[in-house]
Amino acid sequence: MESKDYLKDLTEIKDLMNRSSRFISLSGLSGILAGVYALIGAAMAYYIVTNSARGYLILDGTIFNICVFILFMIAFLSVVTAIFLTTRKAKKNNEKIWDKSSRRLLINFLVPLIVGGTYILIILDQQKYGQSGALMLIFYGLALVNASKYSIGDIRYLGYVEILLGLICALFPGYGFWLWVLGFGVMHIIYGTLMYYKYDRK
Repeated sequence: MESKDYLKDLTEIKDLMNRSSRFISLSGLSGILAGVYALIGAAMAYYIVTNSARGYLILDGTIFNICVFILFMIAFLSVVTAIFLTTRKAKKNNEKIWDKSSRRLLINFLVPLIVGGTYILIILDQQKYGQSGALMLIFYGLALVNASKYSIGDIRYLGYVEILLGLICALFPGYGFWLWVLGFGVMHIIYGTLMYYKYDRK
């Protein structure tokens, strides 16, 4: 009997330590919606580009600016949705939304993302846009892997997939659009669904 109580205490201590070092209120539903936003945005961009006079993008064109705006809207909606659903989940589980764990998560996620985003803007300014899709996937994957140690560990698997897709995209830049759709759209929906059924649905 004492042995069972001892094991139970150890389990509770381990759980408390895990909660204190990791931010675990990330919502699986936010991942699903981020993927949906990406698919909708990609469909809009594809339609606009294919029905334009040229049928392809140029950096100083209006169509390119529209596509960049769509990209920023996808990112904005994804962030707002993630904050809203994660905050709601944290309140439901009586967890703090802003503490040392969430700050460490945010910093470790944003550093690779900001560096990657800045680098992509630099090469776009230099008229080198052939690898932009691959770089988006790779730096996003690195950001997920880097942040995974401060959140649900499963996030790193999504990060590995994004990095792999980014490397494939670098090898086959002609398929960059479709690999971007697969990485940011389809994979987010698959990952978010798995996380929803594993952690959120109780």
